[in-house]
Amino acid sequence: MEKRDYYEVLGVDKGASKDDIKKAYKKKALKYHPDRQHGKSDTEKKESEEKFKEAAEAYEVLSDDQKRARYDQFGHAGMSGAAGGGGGFGGGFSNMDDIFSRFGDIFGDMGFGGGFGGGYSGGSRGRRVQRGSDIRIRVKLTLEDVAKGVEKKVKIKKHVSCSACGGTGAHSREDIKTCSTCNGSGQVMQVTNTILGRMQTMGTCPTCHGKGQVISKPCAKCHGKGVEQLEEEVSFSIPAGVADGMQLTVQGKGNAAPNGGVNGDLLVVIEEIQHVDLIRDGNDLIYNLFVSFPQAALGANVEVPIVDGKAKIPIKAGTQPGTVLRLRGKGLPSIQGYQTGDLKVFVNVWVPKTLDKDQKKSIEKLSESKNFDPTPDENERNFLEKLRNFFR
Repeated sequence: MEKRDYYEVLGVDKGASKDDIKKAYKKKALKYHPDRQHGKSDTEKKESEEKFKEAAEAYEVLSDDQKRARYDQFGHAGMSGAAGGGGGFGGGFSNMDDIFSRFGDIFGDMGFGGGFGGGYSGGSRGRRVQRGSDIRIRVKLTLEDVAKGVEKKVKIKKHVSCSACGGTGAHSREDIKTCSTCNGSGQVMQVTNTILGRMQTMGTCPTCHGKGQVISKPCAKCHGKGVEQLEEEVSFSIPAGVADGMQLTVQGKGNAAPNGGVNGDLLVVIEEIQHVDLIRDGNDLIYNLFVSFPQAALGANVEVPIVDGKAKIPIKAGTQPGTVLRLRGKGLPSIQGYQTGDLKVFVNVWVPKTLDKDQKKSIEKLSESKNFDPTPDENERNFLEKLRNFFR
């Protein structure tokens, strides 16, 4: 199913401020929040949950300046890379706990139990859902990788759920008890004396630290943390058209959270290896071609490098230095996949640095002809200005 435009999802225009985006998200989340779906059919609840996730995904991107700029430039392709499942990149949330753990600071005033940031477990609120930390890595790509997209496998050291306790942190399931201080809610009422009188506020339970549960006997392997450090191989797809410095997200492939929380993400920073011959300019490629004076004067067929091999191009007789030849569609694809850039060939005429006696005599004889006097036309006189405009 094709994703809707994030601005459309939240009902704001592209010039909306951060405050407008936040207000729009609150409105959508309030409408589709699970606590507001009582009495509806299972189908309606499922639709509301999907819209709730959709709004959270849109807000996650548009509330972040860097992600929003990348989305404005590249669309969904810039956020999601390869579609389809756990190895792909993108926004989106796999479950409700992930949403609650990320945006727990913006719905404390809406009356959903312990606030929007409480854990979600089929209807109970208030328990704090911990989130594992993100892991950032750099991945080097050749120009060929950028042109075609590539599948990558990397080994990273990360926290994973403890193999002995399954991430619970307890010796056994029987050793996990409901917290007696907060009765499993993760929160307790706190009373504070102020100059205005006694004020009651809800705060995190000091006994279970918001988890709603306590462990009577910790796991011997992880000592109650629920995680252990191992080296894990992670596979993911990088879409064609990415650029140096772009950061892509592999959801849920970061560090595991203590005691069965939500995994962090793997952040993949693209590092582009400079090509030996081709220079990248957005989706276009540039090649500096050197031809001999005879080739420029008489014309010739020459080979130029392209991403996936070589291409033959004609050099017309009388071609001047600074001429730009364009090979349509021989550049890089856009990350959205809508179009492909061009290869721009800058023609330079090579002047020999040393000459023997016979060569000097031949050139001196040629120089006596008026045909070898420079007679640039208006376009050629304006070459430098054209060159400046080209790189603007």
